[in-house]
Amino acid sequence: MTASEDLLGYAGRRMVVTGCASGIGAALVGQLTGLGAHVVGLDVRPPSVEVDEFHPLDLSDTASIDDAVVAAGGPVDGLFNVAGVSSGIKNPLRVVTINFLGTRRFTEGMIPSMPPGSAIAGVSSLAASRYLENATVTAGLLGTKTMPDGVAWCERNPDALADGGYRLSKEALILYGMANVGMLGAKGIRINCTGPGVTDTPILDQLRAAYGQDFLDSFRTPLGRVAGPDEQAAALVFLNSAAASYVTGQVLWVDGGTVAENVFGDLADARALTEGPDHGDA
Repeated sequence: MTASEDLLGYAGRRMVVTGCASGIGAALVGQLTGLGAHVVGLDVRPPSVEVDEFHPLDLSDTASIDDAVVAAGGPVDGLFNVAGVSSGIKNPLRVVTINFLGTRRFTEGMIPSMPPGSAIAGVSSLAASRYLENATVTAGLLGTKTMPDGVAWCERNPDALADGGYRLSKEALILYGMANVGMLGAKGIRINCTGPGVTDTPILDQLRAAYGQDFLDSFRTPLGRVAGPDEQAAALVFLNSAAASYVTGQVLWVDGGTVAENVFGDLADARALTEGPDHGDA
């Protein structure tokens, strides 16, 4: 049993963080550094936060991904897949390529450097909360083996990307973890992801510029506010820590209660019971 003071301890552990230059990734670097980790940061541009190592990474480019895998080296005690773009860039194929296909390629390049006891944590999205309903379509993308195969699948299935590609890419990330939980578990590696709600990061600026403030205002949460990047980073720290040592194949909704509210809202009978005239009577 791990001592309680070591449950969130990262001292001496080597952590790889994609998307380290801004938003959730930058907040995560600060938290990991404060917990004593050796942080290897990767992004398309150098970060303003201090990392122990930095290597460039463009998740839309296979050569850049492969170079980054070599540069990051090993051992890798934890991988945080934070890098991503929103549908606000108005290029659905690029969205899917960066958020899922490139992330998958980089992850699979890192796995041979990950010893038993290591863990992977990715960042999905509240937009993927109905991933089970869409799984028959998403499975087609998940079934591709390479980035070129995945791009070809997207080109053959434009309807799957018609809403901008973001939802598809984030649903694929959830299902990828579930599909590989057995293979990775046999190696002693855990894999999970978070499902952030609306968070105050540069991606929020992309969405605001693309769709307007009214679009963002349409998203409300039971907590009544958007999340800060530090709140999202803290959930990732938990998932790759010893505190989550028996947690794998899961998606942790860090959304201010939105999924819970929506799920319960779909349960008409349950809602009727709680709102009925006898509710609360002994």
